[in-house]
Amino acid sequence: MKQRTKAIPAVSAKRKVLTKAVVNTADRLNFTKNKLSKVLGLSPATVTRLYASSYELSPGKKEWDFGVLLVRLFRSLDALVGGSHEDALAWMNSENKGLAGQKPIDLVETTEGLVSVVHYLDTCRGIV
Repeated sequence: MKQRTKAIPAVSAKRKVLTKAVVNTADRLNFTKNKLSKVLGLSPATVTRLYASSYELSPGKKEWDFGVLLVRLFRSLDALVGGSHEDALAWMNSENKGLAGQKPIDLVETTEGLVSVVHYLDTCRGIV
């Protein structure tokens, strides 16, 4: 019985942490709420509730997986640009030969594009 009561707060805490991380990531990358809704596969109204802390991402749903990928993208990019906000924004908004000449900011709106950008950044981080 104790394990069950402990599991519920743990899930709730994870939901809060990821939701806050996604909102912070979107803010750092200058995403509009409409852009974030496309990335997460949520309605713009739901994203507004996300920002107001009246909605949290749910484990087991695609919004959760996309949220994890978005935070992973930001963490990798932040490490590559040494924490420079300006460089991160410039990279997101620049055409990239490694991504077939497309801008990462445009690619992240689709599942395939988001995964491609994350894999590209992971590959770049692996080169030392």
